[in-house]
Amino acid sequence: MGVWRKLADLITGGTDPFDCPDGDCPPGHRVDDAEFAMALIGLGAKMAKADGQVTGEEVAAFRQVLKAPPAFEASLMRAFHLAKQTTLGFEGYARRLARRFRAHPAILEDVLDGLFHIAKADGRITGEEMDFLDRVADIFGFTESEFDRIRAGHGALNGDDPYLVLGVDRSIADADLKRAYRRIASQNHPDMLIARGAPPEMQRVADEKMAVINAAYQSILAARGLKPAAA
Repeated sequence: MGVWRKLADLITGGTDPFDCPDGDCPPGHRVDDAEFAMALIGLGAKMAKADGQVTGEEVAAFRQVLKAPPAFEASLMRAFHLAKQTTLGFEGYARRLARRFRAHPAILEDVLDGLFHIAKADGRITGEEMDFLDRVADIFGFTESEFDRIRAGHGALNGDDPYLVLGVDRSIADADLKRAYRRIASQNHPDMLIARGAPPEMQRVADEKMAVINAAYQSILAARGLKPAAA
């Protein structure tokens, strides 16, 4: 089950998961569920705070990434405003998500994509925000090269290398290149994101990432003198 679908199940199940962020939950309310909800919400809120200020664009991006039903919107934003006061504690939130989804790296990459969406909302990613993202990626278990691929997919590297976007070596054979493209395109297709439980509003994030991936693939094909074709 994806992180967003899990959160949606929690906040539509008749119990407010934000009522016990410190684990002091009412009867029948699971502590680990409350911790999960606060980890996801807290990480997004602290991403918005990473450069010292929270802009209106970042708040709007947060609400796109973590969309609550109308009945729980106030609870969601209450938790957001509480968590955004400081970036302290973000590593603990990241570790909780890493433990919960350690066997599902695609879901953890979805979370990073959401954090990038928040970071980019005001038109730029500051050094402090990139440090935040780098640290979260490390806690999630992504290698340095994997994180470079992820941020390249968000256009967050100067002089983006199309091979880096696809996560392949420059010496890769043409046939292997096509297979690698198919694999990364399948993993990052908007339909797959929705299938993992992300809200429809996150499709824009997936669309932007797929555009970068497709452009990188077409760039490599052109450089190799290969005929562009549907992969």
